[in-house]
Amino acid sequence: MVIMCWMDTKTRNKWGYFDHRRRQHQCTKRTNTTTDLAKEMTPGSFSNMASSWCNKKISSVISVFVCFLLVVSSKICPVSSSETGSRHATNQTFRPQEELQKLKYIRKHLEKINKPAVKTIQSPVGDLIDCVLSHQQPAFDHPQLKGQKPLEPPERPKGLGPTGMVTENFQLWDLSGEACPEGTIPIRRTTEQDMLRASSIRRFGRKLRRHVRRDTNSNGHEHAVGYVTGDQYYGAKASINVWAPRVSSQYEFSLSQMWVISGSFGDDLNTIEAGWQVSPELYGDNYPRFFTYWTSDAYQATGCYNLLCSGFVQTNNRVAIGAAISPTSSYSGGQFDISLLVWKDPKHGNWWLEFGNGVLVGYWPSFLFTHLRDHASMVQFGGEIVNSMPSGFHTSTQMGSGHFAGEGFGKASYFRNLQVVDWDNNLLPLSNLRVLADHPNCYDIQGGINRVWGNYFYYGGPGRNVRCP
Repeated sequence: MVIMCWMDTKTRNKWGYFDHRRRQHQCTKRTNTTTDLAKEMTPGSFSNMASSWCNKKISSVISVFVCFLLVVSSKICPVSSSETGSRHATNQTFRPQEELQKLKYIRKHLEKINKPAVKTIQSPVGDLIDCVLSHQQPAFDHPQLKGQKPLEPPERPKGLGPTGMVTENFQLWDLSGEACPEGTIPIRRTTEQDMLRASSIRRFGRKLRRHVRRDTNSNGHEHAVGYVTGDQYYGAKASINVWAPRVSSQYEFSLSQMWVISGSFGDDLNTIEAGWQVSPELYGDNYPRFFTYWTSDAYQATGCYNLLCSGFVQTNNRVAIGAAISPTSSYSGGQFDISLLVWKDPKHGNWWLEFGNGVLVGYWPSFLFTHLRDHASMVQFGGEIVNSMPSGFHTSTQMGSGHFAGEGFGKASYFRNLQVVDWDNNLLPLSNLRVLADHPNCYDIQGGINRVWGNYFYYGGPGRNVRCP
């Protein structure tokens, strides 16, 4: 896995490996504690006060229930007239029996997705990374995978360089030097707080249902993307510039990713997605995190983020999906990107994910999908944000670096070396890249091609500004 460091000079761009091994962090054994309400949720929020107050010496049952009362009471105070705010501020009459049922549901769900760990590693950002036996990961709860083990690595696409000999650190939890043992995979532990933050606990870990269109605004989702269509695609590859954009609301996000797409943009949409995202609702902070997603029915009943349901089969013991990425880029400073490759195994038909130079993360079994059992009909790269229209104005949530494409290298975020995989497992440059920004005064995009970066584009923006009220 390769993290690239780019430094701009007047004459040329330089790149090299970035070594950011820093501090030592404690490796702890996992306890049987089922509550995790002592962590802070959002700096300065009333929910933090509730969580920290609950850390006092009170019985576990009472503390959980009182914490929950305080968290809920903090959410029923009207704070804005936004669409998102109103969604969480209405119908908030407190019903103790219903809230107890909610807590029971949460704990049952946590027991299902948090698997027994042979080792637990503490991340400097507060995450607990559980080392879970590979055959006990959530994927193998799926009826078609029960009793199976992860598959052997597939044939890589032709045109790739040799695999890397060393896996460089790119996630904060890995900086301690601790690693999950062979035969296990690292999984970010989900907490009660994670689920209590969710706009819907029944849909925790899933995107909201919506009709997806790339040529218009869709339920507050705004895009700046490059895409190819009109052919049969069996994979895609890109290097994605990593930033830490500001996200203005807990119920908004900012992400940069690849989409491998098949089906219509109706109820039969199939997607495989991978990239980085900042999502305070899902993770409780503003760190950019490596993520995956899949759906076979347009985000309705199937699919989820990361390993929050049975689906994606992880094979790597060094990459934690959902963990924070380090380092990140800085304005007029060092630029860092991550390389992602998704492709269809010609032998078994599963869709594999590779990070960097030959670091296999895992695969999506072909039976998860309908249209993607065969091939993709569109590949898309770019940024997406949620605009909840706080106080009636456009959000100031940033996309990419938070700067417009015209500012160029070191200031605007980029995707580079965009490629697709053809029917014969060949990795090829794009031939017909199109770019689209559905709100160009808020977030825009500019494409190009050169000998070093191949097909590339700059994209992003600040959100609300004088031209985007």
